Amino acid sequence: MSILEQFNTAGQAAQLRASRARSRALTQDLRGEQLFGPRLPVVNPVLWELGHIAWFQERWCLRRRDDNSLAASVLPGADALYDSAEIAHELRWDLPLPALEATLAYQDRVLDLVHERMQREADNRSLAYFVQLAVFHEDMHTEAFHYTRQTLAYAVPQLPVVDADGAAGTSAEAGGDAAIPRGRYLLGAGREPGFVFDNEKWEHPVEVAPFRIARLAVSNAEYAGFVEERGYLRREFWSEAGWRWLQQSGVQAPHYWRKQEGLWQQRRFDAWAPLPPHEPVIHVNWHEAHAYCRYAGRRLPSEAEWEMAASCAGTPAKRAYPWGDAPPDARHANLEGNAPVAVAALPAGASPQGCRQLLGNTWEWTDTAFGPYPGFEPDPYSEYSQPWFGTHKVLRGGSFATPARLIRNTWRNFYTPERYDIFAGFRTCAIET
Repeated sequence: MSILEQFNTAGQAAQLRASRARSRALTQDLRGEQLFGPRLPVVNPVLWELGHIAWFQERWCLRRRDDNSLAASVLPGADALYDSAEIAHELRWDLPLPALEATLAYQDRVLDLVHERMQREADNRSLAYFVQLAVFHEDMHTEAFHYTRQTLAYAVPQLPVVDADGAAGTSAEAGGDAAIPRGRYLLGAGREPGFVFDNEKWEHPVEVAPFRIARLAVSNAEYAGFVEERGYLRREFWSEAGWRWLQQSGVQAPHYWRKQEGLWQQRRFDAWAPLPPHEPVIHVNWHEAHAYCRYAGRRLPSEAEWEMAASCAGTPAKRAYPWGDAPPDARHANLEGNAPVAVAALPAGASPQGCRQLLGNTWEWTDTAFGPYPGFEPDPYSEYSQPWFGTHKVLRGGSFATPARLIRNTWRNFYTPERYDIFAGFRTCAIET
């Protein structure tokens, strides 16, 4: 479904059901201690997160009044359990959470009430906005369930596996750089109908110098060359902050890599397997991406360069997706799956300059600090963007675990530069001389 077609009752109802089905599929096999897991700064207890999804949907779609006060929850005490803005992360393991069955019943009750309200108020544009917010919020938590399962070595989720056979290309035929000419570009989302987050608002002109950007994301084989040449031990490749992180972490290769009998292996969820050389490197943080670029004599793209390459280079109008305005499908992008595909796969999703997989497969780090666009004003869910300005780096493009309805060229993801648990890699730009 196109971003321009989202605000209709039947379509949103279908999205609500699809988002819930996916979050259930990602968690339905987890029981006992798996619903909590260890206290780590990069994961939430799964049981808490399931309740938080329902709380968020209820808070914005059912309880919010016109004066921004809140009606009572159908679950007494819900605010004290699930309000992420008020409950510190490290305390979420200690809360008197309802049992799994009661948590799922809370989810079902809220979803039923939202559907009923949508039917009663089919022309309520404010409700439509908050329903879309709730859909995307659950979608983002669903991808986070993927991260949790990977971090905690849980079994691979029971989701369809993408089959890219027949759609693959070779790095030799698809590689190299795309040359993007100088241009004045409108960065950010336009004011067309549909939902966008506050950090995408609004498009504004930026001047972009000519640049050359890799048509493919950095592969495991390419990154292994950096590791083999002692890249994690050579100070000259690392920024001050990156070197501090490296010394504190003690890693000498990406997380979830190990060497067995002279060959690299990678852990994917709960299983170790040979490192796939043609897949994108993932689970590298911004510091690692930056260090690789120094090793390779390259650099990370700015987010303006990334969006320009995806949206408008060589075309008269800005596109919603690298290939055009048609919504993503399996020919265009590796989304809603369990695993990445080769970096040269899915040529139908390439930009006019041949950049493949700008959307899907792996989130891509940029060199840009996350901050507001000119004239920024927070949306009603003010905690989404504003608290993180200046401390996070921007990522673009989505991963193999991202729901297709969530992603578009203007979407801005953001994480702190030390985060490696997410499905993030990168592509590089040439350094102009």
